[in-house]
Amino acid sequence: MRNTILFFLIIIIQGLCFSQETSTVTSFKIEGLKKMNPTFLQKFVAIQSGQELDSIIIQQDILRLKRLPGISNAKFQVNFYPENEGFEVVYTLEENFTIIPSANIWTSTNNQFSYRLGLYEFNFLGRAIAVGGYYQNNGHNTVSVNFRAPYLFSNKLGLAVNLKDWKSEEPYYFNQEEVRYLYNNKSAEIIGLYEVNLHHKLQLGASFFNEDFKHLSGVNPPNTPAGFSSDKIMFSAGYDYDRLNYSYQYVKGFRSVFTAQSISSKNPIQDDFVIGWNDFLFYKRVGVKGNWASRLRLGLSTNNNSPFAPFALDNNLNIRGVGNLIDRGTGVILLNTEYRHTLYEKKWFSLQGNTFIDSGTWRNPGGKLSDFVSSDNVKVYPGIGLRLIHNKIYNAIFRIDYGFGITKNGSSGIVFGIGQYF
Repeated sequence: MRNTILFFLIIIIQGLCFSQETSTVTSFKIEGLKKMNPTFLQKFVAIQSGQELDSIIIQQDILRLKRLPGISNAKFQVNFYPENEGFEVVYTLEENFTIIPSANIWTSTNNQFSYRLGLYEFNFLGRAIAVGGYYQNNGHNTVSVNFRAPYLFSNKLGLAVNLKDWKSEEPYYFNQEEVRYLYNNKSAEIIGLYEVNLHHKLQLGASFFNEDFKHLSGVNPPNTPAGFSSDKIMFSAGYDYDRLNYSYQYVKGFRSVFTAQSISSKNPIQDDFVIGWNDFLFYKRVGVKGNWASRLRLGLSTNNNSPFAPFALDNNLNIRGVGNLIDRGTGVILLNTEYRHTLYEKKWFSLQGNTFIDSGTWRNPGGKLSDFVSSDNVKVYPGIGLRLIHNKIYNAIFRIDYGFGITKNGSSGIVFGIGQYF
């Protein structure tokens, strides 16, 4: 509310002072800095001393600052000094704690006790650089190391690098018969990041990886070896249209995220394919303590009749309560919608409850578009959940959800995680 009033005051002052040419920013400073690098922030923001006072630029700066992992909130103040015939602009920041350990525990579909331990720094060197990794044990060892610096080269151009050695037991379906493989993915990925402006971002990347499959259980399909390996190359492109506005745990606005990938394989068992999907996200404030959130995902891939179809039906990805990696498809229509309500709130801690409906449908590998309306493929899972939120630690949201199916062959289950589901 305060920023809105100041916004209109700046417009009025600009109108009054324009004819006198006194609407110059003679002083600019940033307050509240602890870990954020002041040199980085001076280059990151658009407002500078010596330029004309522009309320639109200030509003855009505040929004960009609030999107940085190291900042939980940002405000501005404008002071007029008649003796200097100019204005002082002050940005006041509230910083997040950004060194985040993580620990997840779960039981997989083969009753294997599993855990993941990780550590990430989301504001390395005070420059909005995310660096870290995790170790996972689900009966097999997985290691991942990640680096993401969206403003590494300038306030618009950055880079991301991901290294991974992933192992898991995964089910695949041949003529509706489940076959389990030990899946190992070793990959190296590099992504170029470019921020066109406040609302538009682009990225281009390439990944070089090896997938290795070892047969564990189930009837091994004919013409398929018990073990095989495949070297692959993936080229990816993404476009992010972002008009979200954040205020601690509350979000409002619209966002659209498009991703396209082309994967080439050197193994005849797995065909080359192209995949693309778009996430449409919509958030609306409801009263003082409510937040309505929705995600619509539309996706299609090359319609190969293969058990290795790219879209997966999974608890942790799209429908809470459905189970771990229970099906795959070459197309997806998914809708998640939930109402979040803050039940308790102090300066640093919030407790949030939510009710949700997750629903989705898939196109079978090699199937038809009519698969999307087949009762065998449509899943609807309502449920309830809780969020424990630390308001001063970036993404420090522990969530627990319970979903139960109300459509054909429905199941139920509890899903844990870090961060909002979407």
